Amino acid sequence: MKQCDLDAFRQRLSDERKSLIERASRTLAEDAAFDTNELPDEIDQACTEYLKAMVFRLRDREKYYLGKIEHALRKLEAGEFGICEACEEKISPKRLEVRPVTTLCVMCKEDQELDERSYGN
Repeated sequence: MKQCDLDAFRQRLSDERKSLIERASRTLAEDAAFDTNELPDEIDQACTEYLKAMVFRLRDREKYYLGKIEHALRKLEAGEFGICEACEEKISPKRLEVRPVTTLCVMCKEDQELDERSYGN
């Protein structure tokens, strides 16, 4: 892979990481400033608690995604970005464009999903 392509992926991943961290910081600041005891009735409180729980579930998913971004950035630094962790073949540039945090080529990902479905049944 060309250095300019690697630099573009590095920038994209760094920008995504920064955006996730900023959103998480805003959520924490907003949550700290909000007191559910100030709401007029139990229904409003319950709705608010439900929405807060949903936001934190989304943040958990973003935390997981942030870990994948960090992993991809470490692979970039180590010169291992774009190499499948299962078969050690190159991951197609199109796949990396769609999902730069991927660690598996299409074939290995399909095998993984097939295995997961087999264990799920």
